[in-house]
Formats: sequence, C-alpha cells, structure tokens
Amino acid sequence: MSYICLILSGAALLINGLGLLGRIPARDSGVFNIVIGTLQLLLAVLLAAAAGGDRELLLGAAGIVLFGITYLYVGLNAVLNLESAGVGWFCALVALLAVFYSAANIAKDPFLSVLWLSWAVLWSLFFFVLARGKSSLSAFTGWAAVLTGQITTTAPALLGLSGAWPAGWFLAGITAVVIAGLFTAALAISKSGGPRNPAGPVPAAAAQPVSA
Repeated sequence: MSYICLILSGAALLINGLGLLGRIPARDSGVFNIVIGTLQLLLAVLLAAAAGGDRELLLGAAGIVLFGITYLYVGLNAVLNLESAGVGWFCALVALLAVFYSAANIAKDPFLSVLWLSWAVLWSLFFFVLARGKSSLSAFTGWAAVLTGQITTTAPALLGLSGAWPAGWFLAGITAVVIAGLFTAALAISKSGGPRNPAGPVPAAAAQPVSA
C-alpha cells in the first residue's frame, strides 16, 4: 500500500508543480489534492490496522498520514480560497520530520534516507514560498516539484512493486547526485524565465514507502 501511495504522490507532485507554474487552475489542482489526500489517509489507516504493533510499519503509516493531511490541507486551501500561511507552516513541520525520517533510515535503507532528504528540501521550499512570502522562489519550487517528483516517488514505487528496491550506499549515492542535479536544473530553468503563477503556488506532497 505504501508503494501505491508513492504512485499517487507522483501524480500529485506533477499536478501541483504545474500549478505552481501557473499551468493548472488552483481549484482544479485543489480537487485533485482532496481526492489524493483522502485516499492516502484511508490507505494509511489500513496499513496501521494491519501492522499488528510492528513499529516499522507504524512509522511508515505515520509518514503517509503526515503527507495525506498535507494533500487534504492543500486541497481545502485551494477550494475554499484560504490564506497560504497555515499550509506553509505545516510544510515546515513536514520538512523537519522528513529530516528525522532520513536519519532514522540512513543505516538500514540509505536509498529511502536520500528520498526523505530530498522531500525535506522540497517541503522547505514550499515553506519559504507559502509561509514566508518568498514569491521569487515560486518558479524554482514549481520546477523542482515537477523534475524531482517522479524520480523520488513514481520511479521508486515501480522499483518496489517489481521487487527491485535499490539497496546499498552506491545506488543511494547515485540517486543523491541525480536528485541534486535535478534541483540544479530546476533552478537554472526558473532563472531562464520559466512561467510563474502570480496568484500564488499550491504545494504538493509525497508519501513514503515501507523500507524494503
């Protein structure tokens, strides 16, 4: 179920990244976020119920709950035309917890640790744009969500579902370099005059897999 949540998150990152760039209306992406957030929360409840007290599974379910709430918050924020400060500060909390998840997985699953660290960076960008009003980062954040979203959600989910979840420091290191390159590319594209969304960005969320 956690891999399914990752696939859903890949779609959400794409839609919300395009929303940040002004390519998709806020209400359209808002409804999408409400659907994804609701599905994520339901899947997280099912995962927690089946965990049987297993702390690792419960930790994974907690991560899904965290991002599921973010989706729902983002969706309601757009549909109800709320201010962005609340969801921005919530993104700050997600970023901090993502650092914790990264540290918790660094020894047993370095690949997952890298993914969590990349989400910490992305959610930090959401925080600065939404809560701190750094509109100059809007295009960078949008492109970062679009470019890094699939490599940190959809691709790992497909690998996990096929039984090929990357293991070891070498593959984790390669992944870190690729993700860093994508963030750099996002910055370069944003500085080259990429489209911006004057109405304000809409953040996206990602779910995390149970370590394989």
